[in-house]
Amino acid sequence: MDITTTDHSLLRLLQLSSVSLPVGGFAFSQGLEYAIEAGWVSDAESTANWIEDQLCFSLASTDLPLLRFCMAAEAEGDLTQIHALNEIALACRETKELHLTDTAMGEALARLLRQLDETPPWHVGQPVSFVVLFAWVASRWQISGQAAGLGLLWSWLENQVAAATKLVPLGQTQAQQLLIRLQPTLSEVLTRSAQVELDQVGASMPGLALASARHEIQYTRLFRS
Repeated sequence: MDITTTDHSLLRLLQLSSVSLPVGGFAFSQGLEYAIEAGWVSDAESTANWIEDQLCFSLASTDLPLLRFCMAAEAEGDLTQIHALNEIALACRETKELHLTDTAMGEALARLLRQLDETPPWHVGQPVSFVVLFAWVASRWQISGQAAGLGLLWSWLENQVAAATKLVPLGQTQAQQLLIRLQPTLSEVLTRSAQVELDQVGASMPGLALASARHEIQYTRLFRS
């Protein structure tokens, strides 16, 4: 897969995908903390499997297609479609915690964009999916669809590996090995997501939903619920 981009759009992509972007992704484990508590994830190998399953069976059929459709809608100036895609994105979150992850990060990104003199098409306090808003600003900043997709995947992957580093725990070298191991999966997932039509968007991962729901009542936890 070849991706071409200008220096300016590349820098914008790095800014949007950076773990230092103040949207709070680091505060959520997205079910991983309970999976470790339950013994489903216990080492680097099982961590890789947990993350790879979400990439292949959730982000590939939900987040990435929504990003693609939203970027197309923004390019056409179709705000009605953007808001419809936002509703679909939020409806795809299977637990209250996963819904909170998406909307809390979306709200933080919207607040940041307003401070950067961008005006996202949502009212203050209106629920907005981080993925949809990521797509909106990526289109505004003239980042290509494929580059934006890889940026979104990389940002999500870094947050998951960072969470695993604290929770499993993993060493820093193991964390870097995980990132290297999973990089080819990102390209594969992006290619697969391009085949998903709008009426096919969505996924169901019962284990992830169960882990997320049980994390809400987990006795001790480091990550937000």
